[in-house]
Amino acid sequence: MNRRKLCAFVGVAALLSPLATLAENSTSAGGYTIHHNAFGTDTLTPEVAKAYGIQRSKYRGMLNVSVIKDEAGGAGKSVPGRVEVNTVELTGQANRLPMREIREGDAIYYVGEVAVQNEQKVSFAIEVTPEGSSDTINVKMDQQFFTD
Repeated sequence: MNRRKLCAFVGVAALLSPLATLAENSTSAGGYTIHHNAFGTDTLTPEVAKAYGIQRSKYRGMLNVSVIKDEAGGAGKSVPGRVEVNTVELTGQANRLPMREIREGDAIYYVGEVAVQNEQKVSFAIEVTPEGSSDTINVKMDQQFFTD
């Protein structure tokens, strides 16, 4: 593995390390797999949070989304896309969650932060349109956050 790929791998692994203890959330459709996870930003190390401009707090949740083009016999390839997310509150009100793209070598992922309270369940409505595709993949997921 060359130095650039190794650095990219280490960077992505550091950002995603809190996800190792969470259940794998993915949705497959149209030759793509969308990986999606949400967790408290306080689980990030201070170094990772600073490197990616993420506010560490037990009152902040983070959604992480990646788009993988499926490849026969392989793990697939990370591809860019349009990722739009709405959060839905208990009252039913939808709010747009700004997402930003992060690139680490060959890896591409999208992150967004949301304010949370103890025991709050956040519903995420995720719309992904992979670059070069006219099909939109819709994903819904719920995550409950605990701050105490």
